[in-house]
Amino acid sequence: MSSGKVITAVLIVAAFAGGMYFGGGSQSPVITSSAGGASYGGGYDQTSDADANVESSTVVKRKDTGTVIVVNDGESIMAAVQKAVPGDTIQVMPGKYHETVYIDKDDIKLVGVIQEGKRATLDGEKKLNDAILYSGNNFIVENMQITNYKGNAIMGQAGNNFEIRGNVIVDTGVYGIFPQLGKNGIVEGNIISGIEDAAIYVGMSDNIHVAHNEVFDSVAGIEIENTRHAIVENNYVHNNTGGILAFITPGLPIKTTYDVIIRNNFVVDNNTKNFGAPGSTVGGIPAGTGILIMAADDVVVEGNIITNNKTAGIIITDHHNAPNTTIDPESDPAPDRVMILDNLMMNNGYDTIDEVKALMLTEFKTNDNADIVRVGKSEGSCIINRHRYVHVGVKGWKECEFTNTKNVDTYLLDEPVPPRVIDPSERGKVVYLGICAGCHTYTGRMIGPPVQIIQALYMDNPQGLADFIAAPTKKRDDYPEMPPQNYLDPETRLAVAEYMLSRKN
Repeated sequence: MSSGKVITAVLIVAAFAGGMYFGGGSQSPVITSSAGGASYGGGYDQTSDADANVESSTVVKRKDTGTVIVVNDGESIMAAVQKAVPGDTIQVMPGKYHETVYIDKDDIKLVGVIQEGKRATLDGEKKLNDAILYSGNNFIVENMQITNYKGNAIMGQAGNNFEIRGNVIVDTGVYGIFPQLGKNGIVEGNIISGIEDAAIYVGMSDNIHVAHNEVFDSVAGIEIENTRHAIVENNYVHNNTGGILAFITPGLPIKTTYDVIIRNNFVVDNNTKNFGAPGSTVGGIPAGTGILIMAADDVVVEGNIITNNKTAGIIITDHHNAPNTTIDPESDPAPDRVMILDNLMMNNGYDTIDEVKALMLTEFKTNDNADIVRVGKSEGSCIINRHRYVHVGVKGWKECEFTNTKNVDTYLLDEPVPPRVIDPSERGKVVYLGICAGCHTYTGRMIGPPVQIIQALYMDNPQGLADFIAAPTKKRDDYPEMPPQNYLDPETRLAVAEYMLSRKN
């Protein structure tokens, strides 16, 4: 039996097992005005957040003054970073720069200078893996143009209080903007296209704001993964395989995604053929998915314009019914307390997949195009004005007790949060979480093979794994070649290899 047939069968069984409501007579719809009514209170309590209530943070507020270091065309940005001290601004003049920039200092601002429309361009020439890697706190990067890298355009590794704005990113491989393990960060006003995984991928982070970006021609437009307290608003998300995703990837060290507000975005025409890595999480997204909520809890969808997504406008699923996922016993596989408020949805699901057609049949809908599709368990979820949409799997949902999210402006914090405290003995763990976990889960498939497979190959040979990390070679046809991580020093490579081989989950 093909995998598609398996999924279809599972979907049908799950639909009946989920106790869907069938039939019923014609009733007057419950019409709720979103102009008034109660507002969602949000899921973040700053008073209980230890990071937000420190009396004296080791990271001071970003300085307005500092030395301005100018980098001209033909000079090295990395050389300027090496000269810079916290508080400095590096201005990069228009021109082409072929390098990887690694910033491990706090309070550095990297600004691309725009002159008469010409930008400072980092060009990896399809040879380099990463354009900008940062691990320092209070890092700002603005107005750069980045293209032709194989891995990441801008990747953060455990840096807090980051600001990434105004950048143009084209065809940079796996991830466009990828802050990971960060807290209190903003991604706004960027234009990103042609990414094999996610144009914007916020991983294992907290207190995040993603706004006013345009993302297109990528597999995933905006991905909020294993992340808490995030707002995604006012973005233009079009012509991707999937538009906006909020989900839990099983097998990662952070096991939850919750308290995500997706509001006031344009999510249109996300029908691009999936060109993600086969077997990866995003590789299983059906082309034509507007918004996907997988196993994430407390997700609010409000005020979006969701049109012309051929599979469905919104898909809500658990891990059991999602392709290319494994079950992590430490992660709740169900998307609970999903809240769908007013959205404008039309012409979605006009050329949907067989699995959705089968699910629609369970509610005797044969000629309707699906705006909202829910499969699997979901407890405590709610919706208003459901009569406006073609939906399946949400008849049993209750009416929401609120109609808007206007009381939640942002989850960003007024004061910088302190840096993560890293004991030298935890160097391997930190690098594993900040770098390796972006492509490897313990049991499931992402861009790279599961950690369990790596352990089988190198269990008694951490130095061999460290050497591979520095200079990898292609070993399997079903996975892309891993880019070298030779910017890590030998001691760090060995530490992360030993930590990876010690993992139990």
